[in-house]
Amino acid sequence: MEFVIGGACQGKQEFACRKYKLKAEEIIDGSAANREQLLNCRAVRDFHLYIKAALKRGEDADTLCENLLAENPDVIIISNEIGYGIVPMDPEDRFWREKTGRVSCRIAAASRNVYRVCMGIGTAIKETDQ
Repeated sequence: MEFVIGGACQGKQEFACRKYKLKAEEIIDGSAANREQLLNCRAVRDFHLYIKAALKRGEDADTLCENLLAENPDVIIISNEIGYGIVPMDPEDRFWREKTGRVSCRIAAASRNVYRVCMGIGTAIKETDQ
């Protein structure tokens, strides 16, 4: 598993495409993806929105990392970091924010490499591939 994270509109997808030689058609949209697509794709963008949709469908977000490791261990995950902003007033949005943070921690721990992208520049947070 590979993890690319950063703020909105910071060039995460472009960085991932360069880093992993991805083509646009190899990346699914997390906001519209279902579980089967997630478990069979090469890369997913807007993973934070996948989590939001999964929670609305009543799925268990806590098992996402384990499912991905078991069924799609080479997936490249691209996600916004949503934990640095203002805490949402809406309880559902706060719950989503918390779950996304906790799932992101699990994914980062399980990933071979983790990059934070800011202004199009990727910085290694965790790098096992040299």
